[in-house]
Amino acid sequence: MENIHELPLPFENLNQTLQTEVDKKAKTVLLDKGETPFLSNELEKYVYIVKKGKIKSYQLNLNNGKEQIIYIYRKNHIFDTVIVLDGQPNNLCYEVLENTTLLMFPIEFIRNLLYKYPEFSQKFCLYIAKQMRYLEEMITDISLYSTSERLIKLIIQDFHPSNIFKFNILEGLSHTDYAKLLGTVRHVVERHLRELKKEHIIDIVNKKIKILEAEKLINKIKLLG
Repeated sequence: MENIHELPLPFENLNQTLQTEVDKKAKTVLLDKGETPFLSNELEKYVYIVKKGKIKSYQLNLNNGKEQIIYIYRKNHIFDTVIVLDGQPNNLCYEVLENTTLLMFPIEFIRNLLYKYPEFSQKFCLYIAKQMRYLEEMITDISLYSTSERLIKLIIQDFHPSNIFKFNILEGLSHTDYAKLLGTVRHVVERHLRELKKEHIIDIVNKKIKILEAEKLINKIKLLG
């Protein structure tokens, strides 16, 4: 079994009694790149923690084929937390971006932990609050900032460990996925990336962005704003 003593905020520093309960309930799930999991109401029955790999959740407009990525789940991300609270299914789709290892817990087990252990409940609510802040920022960015500004912010946040839902998510993603994160189309993203490379502010090697001039990149947002 994966090391479940290195789990995210709600599961950190548990007392021995609670840790024993968590250890007994955790099960490992392996997913292959390209899979479209959670098609049979699994998210209404289980809570998942990513231990390795990446999974995207997204909304899809069936009428025009447009896709908006909501989250790129990576190591130590938890989903779906909202269903734990309200019991209502979401209408998101999921795709495995890399071979992924998950830890799976019965959703009723997590609900019981929330009732029995106030400290766990507080940490769980704090984690959900961080998710809500992330969504709030995403909506604000799409509404108020240009595509170029949104892309630069995304690049900067990808290197910033304190931003738990944007840190280290871009490696291995296609430019199409960048666009779906930003609410735009691929050719627009590629144009902005070419401009940043031409100015020697970034470089891209094997789908990985390298910041060459961090100060210039930050100043770009100030100038565009």
